[in-house]
This record gives sequence, C-alpha cells and structure tokens, in this order.
Amino acid sequence: MDRFRLLALATALVLLPAAAAAQEGPSGRPFTPALSCESVRLLVARAGAVTLSTSANAYERVLRSGGTCTGDTTAAPAFVPARDDPSCFAGYRCRQRNTDTSY
Repeated sequence: MDRFRLLALATALVLLPAAAAAQEGPSGRPFTPALSCESVRLLVARAGAVTLSTSANAYERVLRSGGTCTGDTTAAPAFVPARDDPSCFAGYRCRQRNTDTSY
C-alpha cells in the first residue's frame, strides 16, 4: 500500500467517529434533525430498534417492524423530523391499545 492510500485510510479512521458523534444529541442518541431521512431509515433498519432524539428534550423509540410490539400495545407509524423531511417515516412505535369500548 502506497503512502497516499495509507494516509487516506488513517484520516478516514480518525474523522468518521467524529462525524458520527456530531450527529448525536447531548444524550448520545442519534439526533434526527441533523440526519437525512434516508439515514434515519437505514439506522432503524440496521438496528431493528433505536431510540432517536427528535429535539433537545424529546426522544422516541422506533422499531423496524410493528410486529415486535407485545402485550397490550400496537404498532403505529413513527414520523420524525429529519434534515430534508419534516415528517420522515422512520419505522414504527408501540403505543397503548385503546381498550375503552364505552364510546
């Protein structure tokens, strides 16, 4: 491997973690307003389930598949703000089922 390629590889290994950290919120969770919608979707698809920061004070657990909700919860679409889409479909979230039948 020539010197130029070795230098390029070393630079990439140093800069990639810094770039990833810049896209995380203060809590260490991925900060969706700093990410593209496609990046958010890929993150959820790869992890299966991930807690995303959607603002400085709000976060949401997003799942790749609604089939992972259990018990008295059901899947609902999870839309989060992204850099290029204010309503990016990121996956699903589990929410309490409405069991009230007295309406």
